[in-house]
Amino acid sequence: MDIAGLKTFLAVAQERSFSRAAAKVHRTQPAVSQAVRRLEADLGEQLFDRSSKSGTLTDAGRVLHNYGQRLVRLAEETESAMRELRDLQRGRVLIGANEAAVHTLLPLIGRFRQRFADIAIDVRRVPARQIAVEVQQGSLDFGALTFHPSEAGLLEIPVGSDELVLLVHPEHPLAARRQVTMEELASEPIVAHNDPSPARERVLRLFEQKHIALKMVISLPSLDGIKRAVELKLGVALLPRRCAITEIASGRLVGVLVAGISRRRQVTLVCRRANRSHAADAFLALAQEKSPGEAKAPNPKTGPK
Repeated sequence: MDIAGLKTFLAVAQERSFSRAAAKVHRTQPAVSQAVRRLEADLGEQLFDRSSKSGTLTDAGRVLHNYGQRLVRLAEETESAMRELRDLQRGRVLIGANEAAVHTLLPLIGRFRQRFADIAIDVRRVPARQIAVEVQQGSLDFGALTFHPSEAGLLEIPVGSDELVLLVHPEHPLAARRQVTMEELASEPIVAHNDPSPARERVLRLFEQKHIALKMVISLPSLDGIKRAVELKLGVALLPRRCAITEIASGRLVGVLVAGISRRRQVTLVCRRANRSHAADAFLALAQEKSPGEAKAPNPKTGPK
């Protein structure tokens, strides 16, 4: 059904006159009459009683008048919503990330919210191996990764860096060290994340290459649970420094470098090269801006030297 023709019909019904309706919609009377006849032909019903000079609606005309007003309002709301999307007054950015990457994204999300407060940010926990595929398929606008994806056709934008550190309780003997060796971890009870990821596998391979067996005594489903376990002296943990920046700064935990493990790693956003939403384009533009505060990982005091 043609919305313009529907608006013309509503004008005739309101004015109860084809001539007055023509003046209201800024069209000629023949054009208005033709639009109404076309609408009647589409519906297979007569909408006005032609024997009446007052523009009386038929039963079909009254039904259409009721639904037509709602349809026109919906069409106008749709047009308004489209304008708001273009003007970045509404919309959503959907990001896939694992739990650790979220900490690197938060400064960027904060900057975006300052500029575009009406756009929602939805960060979903997605296994690292699935992120690039879901971005490629359009299920996600962006994905946060610490490795180069094998999927083709994706744009990669560096948004920060981080490094793995050994988290220990301040009273732990290793807390006084600036750096420890991989061999020294062999006798330590390890609290680990039970969600497999490429980063976890890389670390395990490094220990396997040196024939060092780790004692993973506790596996937990969240970073907060792991940090709490270390605070309770249940073991030590290897986590990205950003994940424990608050606990390290407050002295509840100490971050110790591990030789051969604590390498700085780049966190990148991946997205499609085309077919992005207006909101995603705005997020991409902000991510591509240089931000000195996000160029480096935080460097709090890791413990007494």
